Amino acid sequence: MGPCSRPPLSLSLLLLLLALPLRGHTSTTCYGIPGMPGLPGAPGKDGHDGLQGPKGEPGMPAIPGTRGPKGQKGEPGIPGHPGKNGPMGAAGIPGIPGIAGLPGEPGEEGRYKQKHQSVFTVTRQTSQFPAPNSLVKFNNVVTNPQGHYNTNTGKFTCQVPGLYYFVYHTSQTANLCVHLYCNDVKVTTFCDHMSNSKQVSSGGVLLKLQVGEEVWLAVNDYNGMVGTEGSDSVFSGFLLFPD
Repeated sequence: MGPCSRPPLSLSLLLLLLALPLRGHTSTTCYGIPGMPGLPGAPGKDGHDGLQGPKGEPGMPAIPGTRGPKGQKGEPGIPGHPGKNGPMGAAGIPGIPGIAGLPGEPGEEGRYKQKHQSVFTVTRQTSQFPAPNSLVKFNNVVTNPQGHYNTNTGKFTCQVPGLYYFVYHTSQTANLCVHLYCNDVKVTTFCDHMSNSKQVSSGGVLLKLQVGEEVWLAVNDYNGMVGTEGSDSVFSGFLLFPD
């Protein structure tokens, strides 16, 4: 064998055995030639994680890169507070008329005519003359549907404002002057002097009245008005045009 050659494996084992001391005998320790290295063993299991190390120093700022693709739409957020009303815009173009609805139920009967009616005719049924210089009361109602003429006071009271026509026809057996008053103001006077045993006098006037105004007839010293069978005295009034 050359100086650099290794002895065979069997020879190396033999030399190792000879170098061991015999039991019970004292011998000098001898060391043999190191053997061949063994084959590598199987890798061991991973160890447990160690303790977290201290926080490192901040790194260098990253260089801005290109913008990535747009992400998917997120969930709607919570509605915010209502904003202030903006200025009113210009009016839009009128829309197309909608479809006509179904006919409604019939309404209640109107009261227009009743609300705008006022009419009366009354007569004086007595042979006694009215007192001189006094209001003349007509005590018998021919028609007075609205009750605007009061037989107790002898006055008509306006309830519907407008233009009225008042007329009277009286029978007389003595001289007679008939005055028509409106709110204590004498509007007209008709006088007739006796030339026969019985005579008829008449007169009429248009008045524009407001609600609450009153109209009546009166006499002065010439008070020969009667109201008997065949000799009636009549006072009438009616609304021509309501306001």
